[in-house]
Amino acid sequence: MPNGYNGRILHVDLTKGSLTVEEPNEAFYRKYLGGSAMAMHYILREMPKGADPLGPENVLTLMTGVTTGAAISGQSRINANAKSPISGGIGDSQSGGFFPAELKFAGFDGIVIKGKSPRPVYLAIVDGKAELRDAAHLMGKQTGEVDDILHGEVDPKAEILQHGPAAENGVLFSSLVSMSNRHNGRTGMGLVMASKNLKAVVARGKKKPTLANQKALTELNKTGPKILPDNPDMPGLAAEGTSTVVIFQNTMGSLPTHNYNEGQFEHCEDISGARMVETILKDRDTCYACVVRCKRVVEVKEGAYRVDPKYGGPEYETIGTFGSYCGVKDLAAVALANQMCNQYGVDTIAAGATIAFAMECFEKGVINKEQTGGLELRFGDAEAMLKALEMMLNCVGEFGKTLGQGSERAAKIWGNGAEEHLITVKGAEAPAHMPQAKRSLGLIYAVNPFGADHQSSEHDPYYEEGVADLNLNRLKLIGLGEPQPGYSLTPEKVRFAYLTEVFYSMLDSVELCQFVFGPAWTLYGPAETVEMIRAVTGWDITVEELMEVGKRRLNLFRTFNAREGLDRKDDKLPKKFFRQLTGTGPTAGIALTHAEVESALDEYYKLAGWTTEGVPTRETLKQRDIEWAADYLPA
Repeated sequence: MPNGYNGRILHVDLTKGSLTVEEPNEAFYRKYLGGSAMAMHYILREMPKGADPLGPENVLTLMTGVTTGAAISGQSRINANAKSPISGGIGDSQSGGFFPAELKFAGFDGIVIKGKSPRPVYLAIVDGKAELRDAAHLMGKQTGEVDDILHGEVDPKAEILQHGPAAENGVLFSSLVSMSNRHNGRTGMGLVMASKNLKAVVARGKKKPTLANQKALTELNKTGPKILPDNPDMPGLAAEGTSTVVIFQNTMGSLPTHNYNEGQFEHCEDISGARMVETILKDRDTCYACVVRCKRVVEVKEGAYRVDPKYGGPEYETIGTFGSYCGVKDLAAVALANQMCNQYGVDTIAAGATIAFAMECFEKGVINKEQTGGLELRFGDAEAMLKALEMMLNCVGEFGKTLGQGSERAAKIWGNGAEEHLITVKGAEAPAHMPQAKRSLGLIYAVNPFGADHQSSEHDPYYEEGVADLNLNRLKLIGLGEPQPGYSLTPEKVRFAYLTEVFYSMLDSVELCQFVFGPAWTLYGPAETVEMIRAVTGWDITVEELMEVGKRRLNLFRTFNAREGLDRKDDKLPKKFFRQLTGTGPTAGIALTHAEVESALDEYYKLAGWTTEGVPTRETLKQRDIEWAADYLPA
């Protein structure tokens, strides 16, 4: 068994009710490291082509990484992967908290789940032993209630990963939830778990991973608190959480407003991180062993919108989608929307963006009060936003059911020009970072295997003229050193998008938090990433070897998607991104052009070693030491 791992993968066949344990060799672990790279080893092999995302043939994996459970900031992460019911391609989703470390302590590096149980069950893993238990009594209950019940049944200190009642109601973008406030969101993994009649995975254990060099890891961990205050980006993240960027995004014209029609929100200060600290912030929460403490805990005791601290607090993306996207300036209302999503288990980006889309459709006359169930759905109306969310989560009436299918499917149902107002890529609603301002991020939105995602590469400001030495010196370690003009999508900017995407891809295999480890702005950079993995494993690993792992993951994702019929035709941005932004600020009047995006796609595919249609070649897969995957390419 290699250092850092248990050397055990749990295989669960829900149809048969069987549990088996695999013990991979060290070469397997070193090739994939963990996370979604490791997940694809199983998914490509065990899931047949054309499998129904909500059928028993879909394979759901939960994978930790090589450093999960080690005592250092940013390592307690887990990846959920399966065929996505949103895109029909690969689904990928990360989350933090304490569940990932606890699963490692419970004796397993990952779980491979297939089949469908004939009745609701949950998977209990305690000190290396796993069993399926009846879950009928948990169905229909909100996440906080389920946590309380399972803590009583299994262990008060157990960690729980579950789907919520929204998945049982059929909401497409349902997520997996731990601690009632951490999400594996974006790609419908909650709905996949629900389709298998698996309510939750419960983990409790005391087995800490073995480390090759505990002293080196301890010394590296000690540097975190020392260097945090001197990093220009980290103190704000610690003090205000991810909401610290609300004002910055607004200033640069990249705060999506009124369903992505504008890049500035006149009430941005009312929903900012500073305002949260001043008004409703109760505490700063953290993930296992992390010094940054970026998670928010909010409480509202008075007024129309009461908020329970049990359900955490809103991230930047949530503030964007339920706030500026919807034109809502009431922070308490946004916090309540966040709580409702946590209680029901849905992705806040998809939920808020879908409601904003519906608001624009209503204001433009695409839909009317008869279709909304009598709801006057207008920008800026917090009550209407919350009512629409309630209808969505419970699938109340045709309008609620339609909202629960996300904006792209809603557009097809409503017709009447609704598709003109979409901000989706591969069915996924765009996060709160605007490609009109961040051109390379727009490219990543297009090519990302699971749709528009802001955490799949570094953002443009870190490779534009005037970038700080700290950031540029780190980027040089992965082969980047020529900052580009703003609003550009030059070949060098495309190279920046690709190489930082590779680095982020590696992070999602090692399973490291992208707010702590990264290629440019984070607490630790590429050099510290190598140092940390060496300390855990004892392997003489390099940045280059880590980048190869990132490339493997991307190629396996694209191979899976190609097998399922996704290629360049699906690497397409919505019409709205090519229309000039309105409103105020530096991005007013700015739009992407089709010519620059198509040229960037050509350059990106060339860098990746793929065909002009964005499909990996057999030769490229061989270069990445995954030639076996070529058997799954389309003929």
